[in-house]
Amino acid sequence: MTEAPVRTSTAAIGAGATLEGATPSMTAYVARPAAGSGPWPGVVLLHEAFGLQDVTRRQVEHLASLGYVVAAPDLYAAGGTARCLVPTFRAATSGSGQAYTDIEAARRWLLAEPDVTDHVGIIGFCMGGAFALQTVTRGFDASAPCYGQLPQAPEVLRGGCPVVASYGARDRSLEGASAKLECALTAYGVPHDVKEYPNSGHRFMNAYDDLPAITRPLQRVMGVGPNPADAADAWTRIDAFFGEHLR
Repeated sequence: MTEAPVRTSTAAIGAGATLEGATPSMTAYVARPAAGSGPWPGVVLLHEAFGLQDVTRRQVEHLASLGYVVAAPDLYAAGGTARCLVPTFRAATSGSGQAYTDIEAARRWLLAEPDVTDHVGIIGFCMGGAFALQTVTRGFDASAPCYGQLPQAPEVLRGGCPVVASYGARDRSLEGASAKLECALTAYGVPHDVKEYPNSGHRFMNAYDDLPAITRPLQRVMGVGPNPADAADAWTRIDAFFGEHLR
């Protein structure tokens, strides 16, 4: 299937950010539909623990081809992966830390763009998926966590925006997560679509395997790797869900 063309750019969303305390050096990889002038709904896309790499850029471009203005902030802008990985990952599950200020700055940046509507969603993968769950009550209109770790305090989901979540049953790092999330969202009355794919594991929505060859034995044990068919289904569900709640 041929995707609609998109326009890409890198935006300095930290310098002169609309939110005090945002990382001044933060940039975001941005993509928007190439045809038409909008306005389109906005989406903040959050990268996995390996940082804002090529797989993230491809995800940004794919989502933009579906009719969204997508911004992927670099959550490691304050010091690179080596310095930022541990505190950022810790923030993803604890619910506090610099990353939340930077995510909010990205949301506000999108809302200030002339070709973006007043509806902004959030999507995240792995570590980014954990952030997508932690931020459901922080101004977003819909959230799409993809194999994201559940919050330490499930109560943060109470009163949250609609959630469309995707997990792989072969992901040994998140066994039972989809069922627990389904129960919590149901208990709190949050509109949701949670699906666990029986033939997929962690990172199944990546377009290709970008991890070093030396890690492949561990990947097999942990159920890590792309699954194009399940990824296509997950993207279809996300687009339909965002279409309902963002457009």
